[in-house]
Amino acid sequence: MERLRHDDPPRLGPYLTLARLDADSTDGGALPERRYLARTADGERTVLLCAPLPDAAAPAAWAMEAELASRLSVPRFLRPASQGSEAGLPWYAVPYTPVLPLPAALAAHGGPLPEDLVRRIGAALAAGLAAAHARGQAHAGVSPAAVLLGAAGPLLGCFGAVRSAAPGGPPGLDPGCLAPELRSGGRPEPLGDVFALGAVLAYAASGHTVPEQSELPPGLRRLLASCLARDPADRPSAPQVLHALSTTGPARTPAPAPAPAAAPAATVLDEQAPPPLPGRVVAALAAQSAELLASELPAAPPARPAPQKVH
Repeated sequence: MERLRHDDPPRLGPYLTLARLDADSTDGGALPERRYLARTADGERTVLLCAPLPDAAAPAAWAMEAELASRLSVPRFLRPASQGSEAGLPWYAVPYTPVLPLPAALAAHGGPLPEDLVRRIGAALAAGLAAAHARGQAHAGVSPAAVLLGAAGPLLGCFGAVRSAAPGGPPGLDPGCLAPELRSGGRPEPLGDVFALGAVLAYAASGHTVPEQSELPPGLRRLLASCLARDPADRPSAPQVLHALSTTGPARTPAPAPAPAAAPAATVLDEQAPPPLPGRVVAALAAQSAELLASELPAAPPARPAPQKVH
């Protein structure tokens, strides 16, 4: 949790903002959107509240992406439960559970995450991306800041950050997560998500989205190199990444998919418990929850008067 800044909205829809989820600066790159911990004025509901950045996103396009995300039922994708607009600023909310953005999790842990945890996080995210890709939908917002770690496993937010970027402006993603075809103005496609997933896992394992090979665990080097191939045709599909991460021992580089991938078959991971988090990360989640519970609601800003008809 981070304190609100003077330019943060005190209220969005029925929710009073209490704190920022993200720090002002992070080693995980730029933030694709503003995220707040918020609560209704009666104190009954606490939510994670998201809104577009002032300059990096086109508000109307951002709202359209949030609407699409609310209609998708994809494992591991953060799904808006309610949406609205306040003074022209769109927002969406999801019920609150303690979560840490991936950069905050690395900061709490004191450095890169263990290889086994990186594999489990990657497998969970790859399964979600595979399900979305099977429907012809690219996430287009995968980055370290988009990954939220909690006790129930990882969630992937910031849906459509590339598509909702303001014309000529950056999408608010770490540059290391943008596939070459996106940097040159191409449309978001599933294999661009695979590139971004490779960068996210490289970050989780090393602290950098563009690390040296020597900084990565030997068991992940070949797989991540294939995900980060400049040519999309040389990258594996999301189901192939899932398979590689689900196997024990050193990861093998899968061959690229010759055709669009079908929905992934069930794996043993589907029945496994969420990956156990390091103790310091668990402690940070508990501290966030305790701090939020102890937060006092700010005075609600006065309601705007209803417009008067002129006769």
